[in-house]
Amino acid sequence: MTIQSQLLPTPAAPSRAPNTRDRAFEPRDYGLYVLTVIAWSVSWFAIRLQVGTVSNEVNLVWRFAIATTLMIAWVVFSGRRIRFPLRDHARFAALGILMFSSNFLFFYYGAGYLVSGLLSVVFSLASVINIMLAAIALREQPSPRVLASGILGFCGIALMFAPEITAHGLSGGTMIGLGLCIAGTLCFCIGNQISAAGLRNGLPLVPMSAWGMVYGTLWSALLALLLGRPFIIEPTVSYLGSLLFLAVISTVIAFSAYLTLLSRIGPARAGYATVLFPIFALLVSTALEGYQWSGYAFAGLAFVAVGNVLVIRTGKP
Repeated sequence: MTIQSQLLPTPAAPSRAPNTRDRAFEPRDYGLYVLTVIAWSVSWFAIRLQVGTVSNEVNLVWRFAIATTLMIAWVVFSGRRIRFPLRDHARFAALGILMFSSNFLFFYYGAGYLVSGLLSVVFSLASVINIMLAAIALREQPSPRVLASGILGFCGIALMFAPEITAHGLSGGTMIGLGLCIAGTLCFCIGNQISAAGLRNGLPLVPMSAWGMVYGTLWSALLALLLGRPFIIEPTVSYLGSLLFLAVISTVIAFSAYLTLLSRIGPARAGYATVLFPIFALLVSTALEGYQWSGYAFAGLAFVAVGNVLVIRTGKP
């Protein structure tokens, strides 16, 4: 999982310039879009390569230690605000524990049970859950379109996982992996509401994310210490390559590209990346992990995609 986690469309997204929604795409927009979608699509397989010799908690420490260093450097050298009062750091800590640690940790453990493409499909439901949580927080009833998108999305997940559940039952590894991914998605969505509240209170997104990474890294390190995980690195090309890809490309560079895309074309159109990356992630799984497509899989992915399109187009609870 990547920084797209922080940037899925929410009702609290900051407003953009009026001309960003309707203007035609320029070549730079296409380049940013392709970079973002490819980085996020491949990141799920890179997570799968991390699972094994090094514990998942330590994997997160290494990944976000690198990403945090780059993000803090970005904040400092771009002249953004770096100092905040203690009450804001309490928000940053909650954001880090949920979004930059627990969220990822559940998905890393889920990758031990599921092919990487299915991880991305479950996570794509975050668009729907985010808006539903926002509606609950604001004590508003979700619109019929949001409810329909939620039903479509969850039906799509059920269809995609139906063959495995039928074959192995509710106690099989598939159900464990699915449960872990749902827990990770919920951690992200709650963290996203914390992030959205911070934006409403005037906190800048990039410094808030950077500080969230600091606390997420510290929390992962604390978990590793408490669980007795050894702080080791696997000296293989696949491990080191996937680690650098996740930390630098998927986290920092894709984050920068997506932020730029948001400012250029607006959050609604940029949000369609959340529809595309599960599709490409499954193609990666097909090519590299031998994922077998079925009628259930095609139908389920279509349901999830349509559900995401509906929730992105509605833009409010």
